[in-house]
Amino acid sequence: MNPVHLILIALSLLIISGCNAISSKLEGIAGVPKQFDSRQIIVTLSEDVRDQWESINRDILDRFDVQPAGKFPLKSIRVNCLVYRVSEMVEVEEVARRLRSDNRIELVQFNQVFDGLQGHNTASYQDLSYGPKLIRADLLNNTVTGKGISIAVIDTGADKEHVDLKGRISVTENFVEGGLATFSNDMHGTAVTGIIASQANNGTGINGIAPGAKIDVYKACWYGGRQEKALCSSWTLAKAVDAAINNGNRVLNLSLSGPGDPLLEKLLSEADNRDITVVAAASETGAEPGFPASLPFVIPVISSGPDGEYDIPQWRLEQSVIAAPGVEILTTMPGDRYDFLSGSSLAAASVSGVVALMLEKQPWLKPESIRETLVKTGRKKNLNSPENNRLPTLIDVCQAMKSLGLKLICS
Repeated sequence: MNPVHLILIALSLLIISGCNAISSKLEGIAGVPKQFDSRQIIVTLSEDVRDQWESINRDILDRFDVQPAGKFPLKSIRVNCLVYRVSEMVEVEEVARRLRSDNRIELVQFNQVFDGLQGHNTASYQDLSYGPKLIRADLLNNTVTGKGISIAVIDTGADKEHVDLKGRISVTENFVEGGLATFSNDMHGTAVTGIIASQANNGTGINGIAPGAKIDVYKACWYGGRQEKALCSSWTLAKAVDAAINNGNRVLNLSLSGPGDPLLEKLLSEADNRDITVVAAASETGAEPGFPASLPFVIPVISSGPDGEYDIPQWRLEQSVIAAPGVEILTTMPGDRYDFLSGSSLAAASVSGVVALMLEKQPWLKPESIRETLVKTGRKKNLNSPENNRLPTLIDVCQAMKSLGLKLICS
């Protein structure tokens, strides 16, 4: 490899890891969007009690020391969400406890904060982009490209005018107060989208896993102050997932991690019920995989290096974990730039692209069948361990597509 390229790798490598959401990260940051207030409670009311929505809202405002912060419907699960900011004079936990005793209310939870899993140079970098070759996506020779399959990137914004992304992004929606101003300058969403759908063989940049897929970018995450990581909230993520379900996306890419969240779990369960495949980045260093990677119907993803090796996490899940390229990955950055990044965030993007390829070949595939195929056709570490069948599986795109009837030689 050219020494200049080695220097670029050394200088630009950023490690992206998932952590639990900590609201204190927002303390002292000016201009925090209202959707990220740590003293907020989300109350959901079922469509079945629509005639009581206004009276319940008035009752809450009369009985508790709270102020209305916002409201929004989630049509996919037939609820209306009311958001209240709890006064500094009372305990948020006590207000939530008392609200949960009201049998007219379907769900009460805190507005939680999630970490986006995170990351400058121009030239033709295809020879440095090892990901497609490692997972043998290069052997497909563009016989499938994800054409006709829509992927929801629920993340920050993305630069849809990037030379490698122009024409790849079909829909953009913003769910963060003031988020439109920085939408096209957001790094994380641009990086994730590039892994999935960068234009193939255009003489510049990199090749995406599914360059023919339809990408919809839903901005639910935001950079505050000098933070390197983007932050998302229950409020913004719920609206984004609901929009993706209602817009008919076939794949949801969630390159983020946080605490268990009942409202988001309900939404993602509805997505699964509608045969929408959910792919999520898993935490690689903690004692837990993080949410939503921990959900049994989600495809949890960790990162592997250029040699296909990966660290085995401390945690174990009942469902199989997928490994995909995620170390020193070259991808798109705002302003026609590129950078080398690392983390399960990027690995999840590769898997979302592969799912789109599978759905192009067999559009009727259900999420469970997709998960089973990726595990059955992938490569495991050859370890003499009783847990071998529960260890992560390195994705093998050629074998997966061959099992679906594509005529390929996977050598």
